Amino acid sequence: MLKDKDSAAIVAVTDMARARDFYGKTLGLSLVEGDDNVMQFKTGATTLVVYKSDFAGTNQANAVVWGVGDEIEAIVEALKAKGVSFEQYPGMDYKDGIHSAGDFRMVWFKDPDGNILHLNSM
Repeated sequence: MLKDKDSAAIVAVTDMARARDFYGKTLGLSLVEGDDNVMQFKTGATTLVVYKSDFAGTNQANAVVWGVGDEIEAIVEALKAKGVSFEQYPGMDYKDGIHSAGDFRMVWFKDPDGNILHLNSM
């Protein structure tokens, strides 16, 4: 039924201007369209929908994941330079913002509303 249909990640935020700045400037996503309630950003071959909600940041799990491959270190450094701080979770090796389990590397950080964003080396 849905196997041939496109999907998009969707994230709730409380402040659209702050979200536009974070997703556009900090993460470098291109705004496709948007207004005071909903914005759509291009990310790879897909889109990320950001919408205004009183329930923003209440999800305690990953909201969006990007597979960035071998670029993970460079992306982490670029995000650090823009003031992004990274989450540290127990149970894995952790160095310079990057968790590792064997050759698999993972990074978690939050947007201004507390939505958990994830990068991995896939």
